[in-house]
Amino acid sequence: MTWPDGKACALALTFDFDAEELWIGNDPANVSNPGVLAMGHYGARVGVPKILELLADEALPATFFVPGAVAERYPGHVHAILEAGHEVAHHGYTHVPADPEVPGLVEEQIDRGLEALDRVAGITPAGYRAPDGVSSHLGLRTLTDRGFLYDSSLRDHFAPYRITLDDGRPGPVEIPEQPTLDDWAYGSSSPTQYRVLQSKSHVLSIWQDEFAELRSWGGSITIVMHPQITGRPIRMATLREFVAYTRSFDDVWYATCSEIARHFVSQEFSAGPEIR
Repeated sequence: MTWPDGKACALALTFDFDAEELWIGNDPANVSNPGVLAMGHYGARVGVPKILELLADEALPATFFVPGAVAERYPGHVHAILEAGHEVAHHGYTHVPADPEVPGLVEEQIDRGLEALDRVAGITPAGYRAPDGVSSHLGLRTLTDRGFLYDSSLRDHFAPYRITLDDGRPGPVEIPEQPTLDDWAYGSSSPTQYRVLQSKSHVLSIWQDEFAELRSWGGSITIVMHPQITGRPIRMATLREFVAYTRSFDDVWYATCSEIARHFVSQEFSAGPEIR
């Protein structure tokens, strides 16, 4: 496919604004552990404001994937994201992996998230990212039935494509991720889940090399970040320098996920063979 104005690639800066819900979803006992919940609270208290400040300084759009329960807890943050011109997309309701074997869980998480985003911010999100990347055929069918334009949960290509559901119907447009372009792999830590953190130069080297190669492929490049990780000082510096690197090229289209999905749809029937 081709990109607007002859650009070589598309770049989507995305943020999973999970706050405390990530830690509660991983282990419900964390609801009584303020030391762990503080990681998520930092993402709301410091991470989101700092990220919005950087995006404003750079005049860049972004997509924030927000669980419904986080929108209910931090409605002012959701409004600030929207007022700054960014996209708010769906990220479940309570950030639990939606196991399709649990009757009704997939549909409940999607529907409660939709209801919360509508009630808090008056929006119907165009896109969805599965909490913990736990996607399913049932989930993709439910997204289709609820009218979602796109999904951004899978890691099986470098360009947008139309999902084919397991029942043969066309599903949402997929905006794929790359496992190398997720800040969680390099910067996550907590009092109960410690890991060795990676230096700025290490992460920049990986992100820059991955970006340069995907640009040469004409790809859709999706950076997955979390305010509770990228909102930390060293990761803010990493993001700022990464943005500067991408701007050394004059053929990058900076876009939200919904803009990329709509552009794909505009070219869908002339974009070449279907990707399966």
